[in-house]
Amino acid sequence: MTFSLLVRDAQTNAIAGVAATGSLCVGGWVLRGRWGTGMSASQGAAPSTIWGESVLDGIAGGQSPTEAIEAVVAPDEGRDWRQLTVLDMRGRVASHDGGRNTPEVASLACASGIAAGNMLERPTVLEALIGGYENGKGSLPERLITGLAEAQAAGGDIRGLSSAALLVLREDEAPLTLRIDYAEAPIEALSALLERATSGDYAKWASQVPTPADPYRVLKG
Repeated sequence: MTFSLLVRDAQTNAIAGVAATGSLCVGGWVLRGRWGTGMSASQGAAPSTIWGESVLDGIAGGQSPTEAIEAVVAPDEGRDWRQLTVLDMRGRVASHDGGRNTPEVASLACASGIAAGNMLERPTVLEALIGGYENGKGSLPERLITGLAEAQAAGGDIRGLSSAALLVLREDEAPLTLRIDYAEAPIEALSALLERATSGDYAKWASQVPTPADPYRVLKG
Protein backbone atom coordinates (compact mmCIF):
# COMPACT_ATOMS: atom_id res chain seq x y z
CA MET A 1 0.00 0.00 0.00
CA THR A 2 3.11 2.13 0.03
CA PHE A 3 6.29 2.98 -1.80
CA SER A 4 9.47 4.08 -0.05
CA LEU A 5 13.14 4.81 -0.67
CA LEU A 6 16.05 4.64 1.79
CA VAL A 7 19.38 6.18 0.78
CA ARG A 8 22.84 7.05 2.01
CA ASP A 9 24.16 10.28 0.54
CA ALA A 10 27.97 10.17 0.44
CA GLN A 11 28.27 13.87 -0.38
CA THR A 12 26.56 15.06 2.81
CA ASN A 13 27.18 11.92 4.92
CA ALA A 14 23.43 11.69 5.48
CA ILE A 15 21.01 8.80 5.67
CA ALA A 16 17.49 9.53 4.54
CA GLY A 17 14.13 8.03 3.70
CA VAL A 18 10.99 9.06 1.90
CA ALA A 19 7.62 7.35 1.60
CA ALA A 20 4.10 7.86 0.24
CA THR A 21 0.88 5.86 0.45
CA GLY A 22 -2.79 5.80 -0.42
CA SER A 23 -3.61 5.57 3.29
CA LEU A 24 -3.06 7.95 6.22
CA CYS A 25 0.00 8.85 8.29
CA VAL A 26 2.73 7.12 6.29
CA GLY A 27 5.51 8.83 8.26
CA GLY A 28 4.35 7.45 11.58
CA TRP A 29 3.91 3.93 10.24
CA VAL A 30 6.81 3.43 7.86
CA LEU A 31 10.02 5.38 8.42
CA ARG A 32 12.45 4.81 11.29
CA GLY A 33 16.02 6.07 11.57
CA ARG A 34 18.91 6.38 14.02
CA TRP A 35 22.06 8.29 13.29
CA GLY A 36 25.01 5.94 13.62
CA THR A 37 22.86 2.85 12.99
CA GLY A 38 20.73 3.17 9.87
CA MET A 39 17.23 3.57 8.53
CA SER A 40 14.27 1.24 7.98
CA ALA A 41 10.93 1.23 6.18
CA SER A 42 8.25 -1.13 7.49
CA GLN A 43 5.13 -1.31 5.35
CA GLY A 44 2.66 -3.75 3.79
CA ALA A 45 -0.91 -4.90 4.39
CA ALA A 46 -0.30 -5.22 8.15
CA PRO A 47 2.81 -3.10 8.80
CA SER A 48 4.75 -3.57 12.01
CA THR A 49 6.37 -0.54 13.61
CA ILE A 50 8.03 -3.11 15.89
CA TRP A 51 9.81 -4.55 12.85
CA GLY A 52 11.14 -1.11 11.93
CA GLU A 53 12.66 -0.57 15.36
CA SER A 54 13.82 -4.16 15.91
CA VAL A 55 15.80 -4.34 12.67
CA LEU A 56 17.70 -1.22 13.74
CA ASP A 57 18.33 -2.83 17.13
CA GLY A 58 19.90 -5.76 15.31
CA ILE A 59 22.21 -3.56 13.27
CA ALA A 60 23.18 -1.60 16.40
CA GLY A 61 24.06 -4.95 17.98
CA GLY A 62 26.44 -5.84 15.17
CA GLN A 63 24.26 -7.73 12.69
CA SER A 64 24.44 -7.11 8.96
CA PRO A 65 21.25 -5.83 7.30
CA THR A 66 20.51 -9.33 5.99
CA GLU A 67 21.05 -10.91 9.41
CA ALA A 68 18.97 -8.23 11.11
CA ILE A 69 16.01 -8.73 8.75
CA GLU A 70 16.18 -12.51 9.05
CA ALA A 71 16.12 -12.25 12.85
CA VAL A 72 13.05 -9.99 12.77
CA VAL A 73 11.10 -11.87 10.10
CA ALA A 74 11.68 -15.50 11.06
CA PRO A 75 9.59 -15.70 14.29
CA ASP A 76 6.67 -13.62 12.95
CA GLU A 77 3.82 -15.77 11.57
CA GLY A 78 2.39 -12.64 9.90
CA ARG A 79 5.52 -12.12 7.85
CA ASP A 80 3.77 -12.67 4.53
CA TRP A 81 1.60 -9.58 5.07
CA ARG A 82 4.52 -7.31 5.90
CA GLN A 83 7.32 -5.67 3.94
CA LEU A 84 10.60 -4.39 5.38
CA THR A 85 13.72 -2.71 4.05
CA VAL A 86 16.81 -1.56 5.92
CA LEU A 87 19.91 0.50 5.17
CA ASP A 88 22.96 0.70 7.43
CA MET A 89 25.56 3.46 7.75
CA ARG A 90 27.84 1.72 5.26
CA GLY A 91 25.11 1.76 2.61
CA ARG A 92 24.41 -1.97 2.84
CA VAL A 93 20.77 -2.95 2.33
CA ALA A 94 18.40 -5.88 2.74
CA SER A 95 14.68 -6.50 2.25
CA HIS A 96 11.72 -8.77 2.90
CA ASP A 97 8.75 -8.36 0.55
CA GLY A 98 5.96 -10.48 2.04
CA GLY A 99 4.37 -12.79 -0.50
CA ARG A 100 0.75 -12.08 0.50
CA ASN A 101 0.90 -8.33 0.13
CA THR A 102 -1.21 -6.93 -2.70
CA PRO A 103 0.62 -6.89 -6.07
CA GLU A 104 2.60 -5.40 -7.46
CA VAL A 105 5.04 -6.08 -4.61
CA ALA A 106 8.79 -5.61 -5.02
CA SER A 107 12.01 -4.19 -3.64
CA LEU A 108 14.89 -2.86 -5.71
CA ALA A 109 18.43 -2.09 -4.54
CA CYS A 110 20.48 0.64 -6.19
CA ALA A 111 23.85 2.34 -5.74
CA SER A 112 22.37 4.78 -3.22
CA GLY A 113 20.14 2.46 -1.20
CA ILE A 114 16.90 0.53 -1.63
CA ALA A 115 13.33 1.14 -2.80
CA ALA A 116 10.28 -0.97 -1.99
CA GLY A 117 6.57 -0.95 -2.65
CA ASN A 118 3.33 -2.88 -2.60
CA MET A 119 -0.06 -2.29 -4.19
CA LEU A 120 1.86 -0.62 -7.01
CA GLU A 121 0.28 0.17 -10.35
CA ARG A 122 3.20 -1.52 -12.13
CA PRO A 123 6.70 -2.84 -11.34
CA THR A 124 8.44 0.11 -13.00
CA VAL A 125 7.25 2.44 -10.22
CA LEU A 126 10.34 1.58 -8.17
CA GLU A 127 12.64 2.27 -11.11
CA ALA A 128 11.01 5.67 -11.48
CA LEU A 129 11.38 6.33 -7.76
CA ILE A 130 15.10 5.62 -7.85
CA GLY A 131 15.64 7.41 -11.14
CA GLY A 132 13.82 10.52 -9.95
CA TYR A 133 16.08 10.67 -6.92
CA GLU A 134 19.34 9.90 -8.70
CA ASN A 135 18.67 12.30 -11.58
CA GLY A 136 16.93 15.00 -9.56
CA LYS A 137 18.25 18.50 -8.94
CA GLY A 138 18.75 20.41 -5.73
CA SER A 139 19.30 19.32 -2.16
CA LEU A 140 19.03 15.77 -0.84
CA PRO A 141 15.46 16.30 0.44
CA GLU A 142 14.42 17.92 -2.84
CA ARG A 143 15.78 14.97 -4.83
CA LEU A 144 13.96 12.51 -2.59
CA ILE A 145 10.68 14.34 -3.16
CA THR A 146 11.40 14.35 -6.90
CA GLY A 147 11.70 10.57 -6.61
CA LEU A 148 8.25 10.39 -5.03
CA ALA A 149 6.80 12.55 -7.79
CA GLU A 150 8.35 10.42 -10.52
CA ALA A 151 7.09 7.24 -8.87
CA GLN A 152 3.57 8.59 -8.72
CA ALA A 153 3.77 9.72 -12.35
CA ALA A 154 4.76 6.15 -13.25
CA GLY A 155 1.62 4.79 -11.61
CA GLY A 156 2.40 4.86 -7.91
CA ASP A 157 -0.07 3.39 -5.43
CA ILE A 158 -3.08 2.01 -7.30
CA ARG A 159 -5.41 3.96 -4.97
CA GLY A 160 -3.71 7.31 -5.47
CA LEU A 161 -1.96 9.05 -2.58
CA SER A 162 -3.14 10.44 0.76
CA SER A 163 0.06 10.94 2.78
CA ALA A 164 3.82 11.40 2.35
CA ALA A 165 6.84 11.75 4.62
CA LEU A 166 10.53 12.58 4.62
CA LEU A 167 13.28 11.81 7.17
CA VAL A 168 16.87 13.05 6.87
CA LEU A 169 19.55 12.41 9.50
CA ARG A 170 23.00 14.03 9.52
CA GLU A 171 25.75 14.16 12.09
CA ASP A 172 26.03 17.95 11.89
CA GLU A 173 22.36 18.95 11.60
CA ALA A 174 19.15 18.50 13.56
CA PRO A 175 16.85 15.77 12.23
CA LEU A 176 14.64 16.84 9.36
CA THR A 177 11.43 14.89 9.83
CA LEU A 178 8.44 16.09 7.81
CA ARG A 179 5.04 14.42 7.58
CA ILE A 180 1.91 15.09 5.58
CA ASP A 181 -0.58 12.81 7.34
CA TYR A 182 -3.43 13.56 4.93
CA ALA A 183 -3.75 15.75 1.85
CA GLU A 184 -5.35 15.59 -1.57
CA ALA A 185 -1.89 16.19 -3.07
CA PRO A 186 0.56 15.01 -0.38
CA ILE A 187 3.74 15.16 -2.46
CA GLU A 188 3.10 18.79 -3.35
CA ALA A 189 2.24 19.51 0.29
CA LEU A 190 5.47 17.83 1.42
CA SER A 191 7.47 19.95 -1.01
CA ALA A 192 5.82 23.11 0.33
CA LEU A 193 6.51 22.05 3.92
CA LEU A 194 10.16 21.41 3.06
CA GLU A 195 10.45 24.96 1.73
CA ARG A 196 9.02 26.35 4.98
CA ALA A 197 11.20 24.12 7.16
CA THR A 198 14.45 25.03 5.42
CA SER A 199 14.02 28.80 5.23
CA GLY A 200 13.23 31.75 7.48
CA ASP A 201 13.01 31.74 11.25
CA TYR A 202 12.36 28.01 11.54
CA ALA A 203 15.55 27.12 9.68
CA LYS A 204 17.53 29.63 11.76
CA TRP A 205 16.21 28.07 14.97
CA ALA A 206 16.83 24.50 13.76
CA SER A 207 20.43 25.37 12.91
CA GLN A 208 21.13 26.03 16.60
CA VAL A 209 19.69 22.95 18.32
CA PRO A 210 21.77 19.92 19.40
CA THR A 211 23.12 17.47 16.83
CA PRO A 212 25.01 14.17 17.10
CA ALA A 213 28.24 16.08 16.41
CA ASP A 214 27.41 18.79 18.98
CA PRO A 215 24.95 17.32 21.51
CA TYR A 216 25.25 20.20 23.99
CA ARG A 217 24.75 23.11 21.63
CA VAL A 218 22.52 25.91 22.95
CA LEU A 219 20.56 28.65 21.27
CA LYS A 220 22.46 31.84 20.49
CA GLY A 221 20.97 35.09 21.63
